[in-house]
Amino acid sequence: MIDIWTWPTPNGQKVHIAVEELGLPYTIIPVNIGKGDQFKPEFLALNPNNRIPVIVDNDGPGGKFVLFESGAILIYLAEKVGRLIPSDPIARYTCLQWLMFQMGGVGPMFGQLNHFAAFAPEKIPYAIERYQTEVLRLTRVMEKRLSQADYLAGRGYSIADIAAFPWVRSAARRNFLKLEETPSVARWLEAISARPAVERGLAIMAEQQPKLPPAAQRLDDAGGARA
Repeated sequence: MIDIWTWPTPNGQKVHIAVEELGLPYTIIPVNIGKGDQFKPEFLALNPNNRIPVIVDNDGPGGKFVLFESGAILIYLAEKVGRLIPSDPIARYTCLQWLMFQMGGVGPMFGQLNHFAAFAPEKIPYAIERYQTEVLRLTRVMEKRLSQADYLAGRGYSIADIAAFPWVRSAARRNFLKLEETPSVARWLEAISARPAVERGLAIMAEQQPKLPPAAQRLDDAGGARA
């Protein structure tokens, strides 16, 4: 049994989707980041970086195994089951390459845009435009890749797709993207959204997701550029 300390943010949703796709037994332990649960001693004992998600695999290597950082968790879960990550070395490193693309680019940049455009108490046009520009650039990178391959790692669906999907889905729902200009990303997003395991993963604690502030409904209204 795997205990998942989590909240329904894109980083939490990655793990929710992965365990559903892999058919792993799990329990959900909510960490309400809006109320500061991530700073409680019991959570900091698992992750000193006070970020969700964290997993505790009670049947891990050597017994109980604790792991944080969503990218590391996805690799661990995929290798535990032997699915969603290729075994061929070239395909494997291609998958990990696109996973790192999400970890180092999509997650941080999409997250910063969401913060400054939707939740920051003061709307700073420079910050919004800066992160909007980078989000659109990263989406164009994905568009080029997905115009050449069915999925980010190639022909097969993998943890690279699971990692990027919640961030792209969230940005599209907030009108931060123009999917009509990136048809391959739109095709990829629709295909993944239709997967039953993805639907189940997104349903986990869905009622706890914050309401979208009015300022986030259109980026223009927040003072940023819709390039």
